[in-house]
Amino acid sequence: MKLVLLGTSGYHPSQRRHTPCILIPECGIMLDAGTGMFRAARYLQSGELDIFLTHAHLDHVIGLSYLFSVLYEHPLDRVTVHAAAEKLAAIDEHLFSEHLFPKRPPYESRPLAAEVPLPAGGRLTHFPLAHQGGSVGFRLDWPGRSMAYVTDTTAAVDAEYVEKIGGVDLLVHECYFPDSAADWAQKTGHSCTTPVARVARKAKVRRLVLVHTNPLLRAADPIQVEVAREIFPATELGEDLMKLEF
Repeated sequence: MKLVLLGTSGYHPSQRRHTPCILIPECGIMLDAGTGMFRAARYLQSGELDIFLTHAHLDHVIGLSYLFSVLYEHPLDRVTVHAAAEKLAAIDEHLFSEHLFPKRPPYESRPLAAEVPLPAGGRLTHFPLAHQGGSVGFRLDWPGRSMAYVTDTTAAVDAEYVEKIGGVDLLVHECYFPDSAADWAQKTGHSCTTPVARVARKAKVRRLVLVHTNPLLRAADPIQVEVAREIFPATELGEDLMKLEF
């Protein structure tokens, strides 16, 4: 199974990164719909698209307004957006207000079910995350492979979500700040490097990829991935358009 990171920044895009959007092309599964969504058409391999939203903050949903371009380049028979009911309502009322956007894109809204069947015998489950306004993480399981996506939360080894991601082959986890800004991680509901690595180690995942980095940190390694590798060696910094096998 291949996953493409269409956007790996948080808050706003930069010259190097777009905001959160992850695609599993062969299954037509997208996790979050940030500014990186405009890239989806070149990778999609299916005639249907299921978009699962962690929450409705703009950096995670603004790409829904790009759906017309995606459909122009890669026509789809069906697009379904899955999210908590109140998040779907907020998107309809605000993002697609006639005063902000002229026409609602052609997708079906579906409240996020406790378990969602996926192509090829897979299933998606979700779990709550602590973040302003509420967020969820996702776990996707297929026979012989699994992954989890955790973003917009403050990593901690005693967080309830850690057991939900136990043993996955691939953990894609936000890491907005380096350890030097741990206080800001707590204030903003985001994560810094060392706690994320400790979560991966405790959860006994096979591989950790760090995303949702701070767009104001312009260094090649904005969150000091070597610090994470000292705790969890199988750690990588996610980059836009990176392809991951799991």
